[in-house]
Amino acid sequence: MASESALLYERVAQEITGLIEGGTFRVGDRVPSIRQLSKRMNASINTVMQAYAVLEDRQLIEARPQSGYYVRARAPEIDGPDLTARTALAPATATISDLCQQVIRNMMRRDLLPLGSAVPHPQHLPIDRLNRIMASESRRFREQSVQYMMPPGYDRLQVQVARRALLAGISARPDEVLVTSGCVEAVVLALRATCRSGDTVAVESPFYFNFLQVIAELGLKALEIPATPREGISIEALGYAIEQSRISACLVIPNFGNPLGSLMPPERKRELVELLARHEIPLIEDDIYGELHFGHERPLAAKSFDRKGLVIYCSSFSKTLAPGYRVGWTIAGRFQPEMERMKMMINLATASPCQLAIAEFLATGGYDHHLRSIQRIHSRNLSQMADAVVRHFPAGTRMTRPTGGFMLWVEMPAGVDAIRLFQRAVEQGISIAPGPLFSLSGKYHNFIRLSSALWDETVEAGIRKLGELAHDLLRG
Repeated sequence: MASESALLYERVAQEITGLIEGGTFRVGDRVPSIRQLSKRMNASINTVMQAYAVLEDRQLIEARPQSGYYVRARAPEIDGPDLTARTALAPATATISDLCQQVIRNMMRRDLLPLGSAVPHPQHLPIDRLNRIMASESRRFREQSVQYMMPPGYDRLQVQVARRALLAGISARPDEVLVTSGCVEAVVLALRATCRSGDTVAVESPFYFNFLQVIAELGLKALEIPATPREGISIEALGYAIEQSRISACLVIPNFGNPLGSLMPPERKRELVELLARHEIPLIEDDIYGELHFGHERPLAAKSFDRKGLVIYCSSFSKTLAPGYRVGWTIAGRFQPEMERMKMMINLATASPCQLAIAEFLATGGYDHHLRSIQRIHSRNLSQMADAVVRHFPAGTRMTRPTGGFMLWVEMPAGVDAIRLFQRAVEQGISIAPGPLFSLSGKYHNFIRLSSALWDETVEAGIRKLGELAHDLLRG
């Protein structure tokens, strides 16, 4: 019987494979549900589930939350650096980049197709509902809406954030939540609380360029630790770096990091927290993409393994609800009092109407429904963009395969210079994020970060044009 069962699930897998390879189901298409296929092939539910698990392992299909199984783009994946060699790692003095400022300014230009912006598209945000809620809450709390909500912030919002933190494995009282003006302010406060000018901060590489600029602005040094698309920062390399250098803090994005989109497995998060705790080094965790997962369960935060109050957890609603509201938060353990004091000195408080609106949106249950919707959208968009890159970019192009978020890290052949591609793309009305921005040491010259926050015919045409430009650069 076991042999017959094995043959049956392989036969189911082979049939779906044939339909995909024959073009019946294309990238982004939904394949038959488990129940439908079970009935049609006279196979048990378990047999079909086993067949679909095989197809997932072969990277032919992918599961999307609350939606089903879809054909996945087949693209060569980035392997990541060799982490076995104990290469010397040295801190680098961060500098403020003109290119970084240009890329950020391009995000605001309406004449450019924003293919490099790590910003959700307004089309997928509950704008009208949020605006109605803000108007209603401002009338309901008339005086509060125009007064300072001094740190740690609006108590109702603190309660809602503390409840959501449980999903990430974090148990915190509402008064342990400090509301900030976006996640960037939370990270800035964390760096100020843990470092002094000239100190070294360990970061994963490649790493979000704006945080590299923040490190520069604070007069700090960055120590780049290699990371892989599958596991994020190398704990082995970090441990070696700790032996060689004095590190004051470690700043990482463990869940769908920017730009790699990597998701650290839970056991690696635990190892990271325990390694830093042994050396009394604070971990600053940015979890801004954690709720944009494509799986059935929200990934745990590294903070969930914190037993010494050394992990400063930072996040915001900028990638899920409203970038312009600038509502973020931090759960900072032993650093909370110092960060509250600095928050009060720097800008007194986060905007009151925005706190009122988001607290009500969370309390009335609209947030989870919204998340399920955008998780499906981002999963589909990423798959379609990956397929378009495969079709239009030069042979030898590889990319990451994130299981959350909406960014794709693309490695082109060595002959394609990302900065020249960026410049030529702007001339053609397209904005991208060139790879060298994501490092201080001149790496990633043939990489770019792409955003699939939106997918339509215009975006596909933009990917096709980028591919043409990359081919031109390769030909010289």
